[in-house]
Amino acid sequence: MVEHDKAAIIEVLNLYGFALDAHQWDLFDRIFAEDVTAEFGPAGSAWSGLANFKRSFAEFHAGLDGHQHTMMGHVVHVDGDKAHAFSYGNWLLVRESADGGPSWEGTGWYDDELVRTDRGWLIQHRVCRLMSWTGNPLVPEPNAEHHPDMQTNVLRRHADEGRIAFLKAIQAQ
Repeated sequence: MVEHDKAAIIEVLNLYGFALDAHQWDLFDRIFAEDVTAEFGPAGSAWSGLANFKRSFAEFHAGLDGHQHTMMGHVVHVDGDKAHAFSYGNWLLVRESADGGPSWEGTGWYDDELVRTDRGWLIQHRVCRLMSWTGNPLVPEPNAEHHPDMQTNVLRRHADEGRIAFLKAIQAQ
């Protein structure tokens, strides 16, 4: 059963990139819990509640001409009806009208806490951190609650400081 749960969780993590890039915000209902807390360092903001999160992401991404989010390197730890997942991401944002060039690329990670629900596995708490970026920092322009933050993060420092929920979960085994 654990292997089935891990596969279902990885499907949820991958669906996020597709839903985001296709602007299919209703698919977020299959990814995030109603009471989700989403902390996005690259956006310089955090959201509570699915409706608020969906609205804000729709507003920000509508200002871009295109974007692609790649999710990879998933590791998953299941403990009953709770799970922790860690994955890496690459993000390409394109805005043709940006002064200085149309593209910005970032890499980073997602540290997720999930819950099993009657609708399947859903992310209840997501932390996203930027590791590196290149390109035009004016492409991800501020919009409503989004205040782009180009501060980079080193995973080992977050791990050393006990700020990676997935690491804490597997060390508690």
